[in-house]
Amino acid sequence: MVDHPPRILFLYGSLRDRSYSRLAAEEAARIIQEFGAEVKFFDPRELAIYGSVPDTHPKVQELRELSLWSEGQVWSSPELHGQISGIMKNQIDWIPLSMGAVRPTQGRTLAVMQVSGGSQSFNAVNTLRLLGRWMRMFTIPNQSSVAKAYQEFNEDGTMKESPYRDRMVDVMEELYKFTLLLREQVDYLTDRYSERKEKAAKQTLEIANQALEVSQKAVS
Repeated sequence: MVDHPPRILFLYGSLRDRSYSRLAAEEAARIIQEFGAEVKFFDPRELAIYGSVPDTHPKVQELRELSLWSEGQVWSSPELHGQISGIMKNQIDWIPLSMGAVRPTQGRTLAVMQVSGGSQSFNAVNTLRLLGRWMRMFTIPNQSSVAKAYQEFNEDGTMKESPYRDRMVDVMEELYKFTLLLREQVDYLTDRYSERKEKAAKQTLEIANQALEVSQKAVS
């Protein structure tokens, strides 16, 4: 029986001092904390371009450890040139599908959000959904897209009351509920025939190798 609060990791896709993707993530974090979740943020500053440093780099290790800690994630990106930002993609690129027998994203819930400087768009959230599916995450049906984000936040960084904020509350409530419902079923839901078959083949090979070693020692 899992009795700790749902663990939610927030990633955002901009390094600007007044980053609206970060402000949206911080607002969403306050909302889901009110539902009872525990939240953590990854600061993408000083995270090197993917492949330019070893996997042992402290920022890479921090990101991967946070992903392992999480039971659900929220990805918040600005839309730049009709797509997610490079900062957002770089973080996702650094999280592998597997680290040995451990999978940092598989089975975790995911909510996607975007902010735009102009009219409302869904290009970024659509891409984030595609990436979430590739990372074998359970992306919830609802999503948040905030148009003209520069108009939607107060000077202190909190979000103004609006239909956009109402949608964000809906998204966080849905993520919270899905995370509660799925977290004790992850092992069952992500148990795959192909992986069981591969594991059985490896075990058969190991047994054969062990038997060969025993027979060689007996002969010698």
